[in-house]
Amino acid sequence: MTITPPALSVFETLESEVRSYCRGWPAVFDRAQGARLTDEDGHSYLDFFAGAGSLNYGHNNPVLKRALIDYIERDGITHGLDMATTAKRAFLETFQNVILRPRDLPYKVMFPGPTGTNAVESALKLARKVKGRESVVSFTNAFHGMSLGSLAVTGNAFKRAGAGIPLVHGTPMPFDNYFDGQVPDFLWFERLLEDQGSGLNKPAAVIVETVQGEGGINVARAEWLRALQELCHRQDMLLIVDDIQMGCGRTGGFFSFEEAGITPDIVTLSKSISGYGLPMSLCLFKPELDIWEPGEHNGTFRGNNPAFVTAAAALQAYWADGQMEKQTLARGEQIEQTLLAVCAEESTASFRGRGLVWGMEFEDPARASAVCARAFELGLLLETSGPQSEVVKLLPPLTITPEELDEGLRTLARCVRETA
Repeated sequence: MTITPPALSVFETLESEVRSYCRGWPAVFDRAQGARLTDEDGHSYLDFFAGAGSLNYGHNNPVLKRALIDYIERDGITHGLDMATTAKRAFLETFQNVILRPRDLPYKVMFPGPTGTNAVESALKLARKVKGRESVVSFTNAFHGMSLGSLAVTGNAFKRAGAGIPLVHGTPMPFDNYFDGQVPDFLWFERLLEDQGSGLNKPAAVIVETVQGEGGINVARAEWLRALQELCHRQDMLLIVDDIQMGCGRTGGFFSFEEAGITPDIVTLSKSISGYGLPMSLCLFKPELDIWEPGEHNGTFRGNNPAFVTAAAALQAYWADGQMEKQTLARGEQIEQTLLAVCAEESTASFRGRGLVWGMEFEDPARASAVCARAFELGLLLETSGPQSEVVKLLPPLTITPEELDEGLRTLARCVRETA
């Protein structure tokens, strides 16, 4: 398939230069269903990006769409602030019965606003309020959002520079395997905590991604995560897991930290929690941390009732019987075997991942962008990640069929060969 870039006049003349994804995918998209998008000229694209992880159940999932249409047609509440509604009640009851209780998780649920970064902001605020301290520790190559508090615990220099002011009260520490196994885990971190002359203010919390998506698909080992939780407990720090991109089944289990057997003090969810791509986020925390005063953290759009409807439908459809986790792990094995074969032929490439999030890294950082550009020409949507955009990121919908997955992987292999 040969794709001719469309005339993008109104986008180029009226929309801000800050736009980004559209530059790598110069098409005007019109329709989408499942794992495919179609542009206004009728070209079809296989989606290996899934709305940056916000479309785990695919585009316009028919089960979720039916629930949403029925709700709208009966004039269900759309905007509800934090008022009690039947849609919110249905979601909370479903989330408790399908997700929290089977995993013996005691969390209270907070609706902080519609975006992932708002969930992170609320988590940071709550941790500081509970502990009475300002500092929060994050990790190298972390990404937690684009608002100021979230940027302060984000590692990417380009994104941090966009703040325009000093980003304070955050302290970076080495992520798992940052020193290629040459330094024992948490040696530097624990030494700073115990040394009265280190200059490190006692942190209120530590925030971590179990798999760093934007940072380059860096996968933390289960034992590293368990050791981090133990360190937090010893040092009276709260553990925050940012599960905004890796939660909702992306790595296999509903929460990405399940495999490690840990129970974070605070968890942030967004992206695919609504199931349909509608804006929604959650901040989950242990009951003893719920010391908020009414209205102390709020937002006009934290009560997105259509998102509650599709979220509840997604949980009922995909998480009530345990099959989604098994399917995701099986699809992940399919990707792993293909990447193993591709990297056996391409000595300058390596790969890593879990579940249905994988990354292929190239020694030449420019290669990843070239692979993604060629993939677009062939009708496959891929994006890069990592501090130098050196990693090709694979993030297909969890509902993708084995045949569609195989089609996309064959295209990826072709792109790697043709950009060598």
